[in-house]
Amino acid sequence: MADNSVLLGLVEEFVSGQVDSKAAETATGVKTGQFTILQLVEALGLSLSSSQHQTRGRGVQLLSEVLQESYSSLSEREVEVLLAFYENRLKDHYVIIPHVLQGLKALTKCSVLPPGSAVSILKSIFQDIHVQSLMLAERSCVYNILISLMESKEEELKGLGADFIFGFVQSVDGERDPRNLLLAFQVARNIIQRGYDLGKFVEELFEVMSCYFPIDFSPPPSDPRGITREELVLSLRAVLTGTSQFAEFLLPLIIEKLDSDIQSAKVDSLQTLAACGLTYSHKELAEFLPGLWSSIRREVSQTASERVETAGLSALSALVSCLSRSVLTSDSEDVLQVFLSLVLKDCQHHLCEPDLKLVWPSAKLLQAAAGASYRASLIVSAAIIPSLLEQYNNRTQCAQRRTLLEVLQGFVQPTALSRPADGEDSVLVAFQQSLCGVVFSALTESSAGLQITGTRVLTALGQQPGLMSQPDVEKAVDHLTRLILEEDDPKVSLAVVECSGSLAHLHPKAFISRMIPRLKEEILSGQSDAAVRQRCVTVLASVSSLSSVVQESAPVLLQVLASAHTGSCGFSVEEVAAVCISLQKIAAHARDSEEIGRFFHDIIIPHLLGLCLQAALQSRDAGHSSPLTDEAVLSAVVPVMSTACAALQSESASRMAAQAVSLFLDGDVSFLPENAFPSKIQLLQIQSPALSQLVCLLMACVCSLPCSVEIPEIDRLLLQLEDLSCTCPHLFSYTCAAKCFAGLLNKRPAGEALDAVLERVMKRISVELENSSSVQRTRALTLLLWVSKALLLRYHPLSTALTDQLFALLSDPALGSQAADGFGVLMSDSQDVLNRGCHADVRIMYRQRFFAENSAKLVEGFNSAEQEKKSCYLKALSHIVSNLPRQVQLTELPALLPLLLEALACVDQAVQLSTLSCLQPVLLEPPEALRNQLEALFSRLLALTTSPAMKVRIASLQCVHALSRLPEHMILPFRARVLKALAVPLDDKKRLVRKEAVAARAEWFLLGSPGGR
Repeated sequence: MADNSVLLGLVEEFVSGQVDSKAAETATGVKTGQFTILQLVEALGLSLSSSQHQTRGRGVQLLSEVLQESYSSLSEREVEVLLAFYENRLKDHYVIIPHVLQGLKALTKCSVLPPGSAVSILKSIFQDIHVQSLMLAERSCVYNILISLMESKEEELKGLGADFIFGFVQSVDGERDPRNLLLAFQVARNIIQRGYDLGKFVEELFEVMSCYFPIDFSPPPSDPRGITREELVLSLRAVLTGTSQFAEFLLPLIIEKLDSDIQSAKVDSLQTLAACGLTYSHKELAEFLPGLWSSIRREVSQTASERVETAGLSALSALVSCLSRSVLTSDSEDVLQVFLSLVLKDCQHHLCEPDLKLVWPSAKLLQAAAGASYRASLIVSAAIIPSLLEQYNNRTQCAQRRTLLEVLQGFVQPTALSRPADGEDSVLVAFQQSLCGVVFSALTESSAGLQITGTRVLTALGQQPGLMSQPDVEKAVDHLTRLILEEDDPKVSLAVVECSGSLAHLHPKAFISRMIPRLKEEILSGQSDAAVRQRCVTVLASVSSLSSVVQESAPVLLQVLASAHTGSCGFSVEEVAAVCISLQKIAAHARDSEEIGRFFHDIIIPHLLGLCLQAALQSRDAGHSSPLTDEAVLSAVVPVMSTACAALQSESASRMAAQAVSLFLDGDVSFLPENAFPSKIQLLQIQSPALSQLVCLLMACVCSLPCSVEIPEIDRLLLQLEDLSCTCPHLFSYTCAAKCFAGLLNKRPAGEALDAVLERVMKRISVELENSSSVQRTRALTLLLWVSKALLLRYHPLSTALTDQLFALLSDPALGSQAADGFGVLMSDSQDVLNRGCHADVRIMYRQRFFAENSAKLVEGFNSAEQEKKSCYLKALSHIVSNLPRQVQLTELPALLPLLLEALACVDQAVQLSTLSCLQPVLLEPPEALRNQLEALFSRLLALTTSPAMKVRIASLQCVHALSRLPEHMILPFRARVLKALAVPLDDKKRLVRKEAVAARAEWFLLGSPGGR
């Protein structure tokens, strides 16, 4: 009784007291079992039978809102009673209908809908309601009811036959709201895709859907609904192209819409036509093919829009692909042959006029048709390729020949659809000799453009089985070798390198026997100039993707390094470094080939170590200066060895670690080739710079190995590296020693051994930093930086203590600037050590974590620092912020903006440049905080447009340009000032600065002008 009185009270307050919150309380009571839904109906009795439609409306509203929360707990009998009530109420006053529809929407989601209820609901809706006279939300309810019933009672709805289609057509006719259209399109798509009987209402359904085609919808700015034109376009396209029954109506409509002047309508129509090709058969298309072809040809030939052209070619390809699926019979004509004859008739003759503008549209149309299927490519190729070959041979002008060869390239390169199936020959087999002849002819021409196009056609031919015989391949390799040796044009060289790399993967023997020996002879002859040698070295790397080729090409590059060491061929340091870069590119293939990795382990790395050691010993003992002792060359050797070692399998990696450690700790040279070295060389002891700098090779070998590889004698190795980094006077040597120490530390498992090493090195760093010698303090700072980075990357607890030490050094008179630059080391990616390619322990988002933990310290330190030391804090901040992801920059900028503006006023050009590079991307979408600092920002930026440093001038001009995109009312007061300031860099002595100044000033001139943005 108490529950009943509570329920009556809730009903009374909702219906009469207009307290909407009581609906939620009532729903909670039903869900918790305090009272049932039928008790609620009884309590609502007087309200539901009231003569006042407002009262009835409130009663039905309460019931519907409760049902929306509790429909899942209803029994079948309760659903049956409620459905009968709601269907009856559809005939009630119009103010009650919205609440009735909400109730029906909830009931259609029930899993216990009684049999026949779906038909009953729809008949009531279709007969008693004119849907389009309802408000937006109520129309949405109707569509959602249809969607729910189609999911749960599909067979019942199909039993309605064409009546269901007619009812839906009437309901949706005239709908304009994009949200409801998406729902209506979903219902229509379900009708089509799930096999509902359209009966005699095919045309009516098409008409009610096609009136929206093509979609013309632009969402309002900051649209909360988030509906895009693309969503509507795709949803409607799925309806219109979903059944071939629409073909007789849709295809004429597409032809009509292609006459539109609106580009988006053309693109939509062509994309819809392409979608038809996936659904329709040749029978539906046959009648409309001439009209469709005429429209497509017109659009592709006459348009200036790349989007329209692409859509037109895709539509043609889809049509041809559809026709290619037709089954040939003895008594029917080949519709594909008929259609392609029409295409060839309209396009083929234009290819005979390579100077005229219609040659390319016609070529693209024919290529799109040929690429649609294997059958189509047979027909088109048979008609087009002989004509192109004949014209190429008859023409003498290079420009015409190049155009014809570029057209030919499009037919030679097969698409995924036109590739021959297993057992089928290429469509080009019949023209094999002629095609090769044309390509070889092009490669012997003097025109660079013709040579480049020739290499591309050659690549396409070589990639298809059966199109190049072995003599043709050998001849092609000879031509490519000649071009490398004789042609100076960098574009030709690049094309030859790409072609050689592609063909060498397919025909390695020809390159091994013909190209590599010739290049080796040229490089080592000592008579060719540096440019030719550079091209030879580059192409050697390009062709070396297979183990068999690598075993021939890599030793050639080693011989180059050996010749450079002996000085027999006069190689410069730059050439030797370029050879190392080529070796690294070859080493990168070890990731995919265990055999290449083994070859580098057994041959290349020992030879590199041996050559570098020979050069260092000769430099120490005889004063002979070899290019291999140059820091630039050693820095180029490091990535060769680290790339190869990073790809080694576990057994080879362990052996590599043992050999490298024994060489550097004990002077064990037994694994090096041509073993003529003194025994027991102490490479980690302080000796001549030539020997001590070889520690970079130790770093390359041991710091790039997988974490699972155990480094022998690691404690002794770490101790000697620590000594070398703290005592060696040579900058390159102690820096590499610190890097190697850090690389090993980063991978060392956590435990007592690691803690002991860290305790020792931190104590030593602290002692060295207290030293009066600036050199020793600089070495200690270098070690501190790299150890901090090693620990920071792996989230080691001690990293905080080390970075705090770095922050403290920002106030140091001698080391402050170096410590600030050190934050760039911490935050940026290192190329030679401590990166994921070297298997370092790098945790995700370590930069964001470092920034979150330390930004407050940086700001606090800046505020408390003396004026002359503030620049170091600004430089550190600039390095940190410029290395953060852009989204983090945008989030954190408001708090850091005052400091960044200070950084722009700093005299240090490196700080200025780093800050500008950080600000420029942020200015494209400036946060609110930046808009409040425009006066200071413009003052700083305009002053920097006349900076002595060119890079600073360019970056500041780019920032000024970006500021022109801010809302006009905010920046218009600065317009005159900006235009006056930008007049100076317009006359800058550097072209790149003038270019940026012109772009920025043009935007600022248009600001606030008629016709401006």
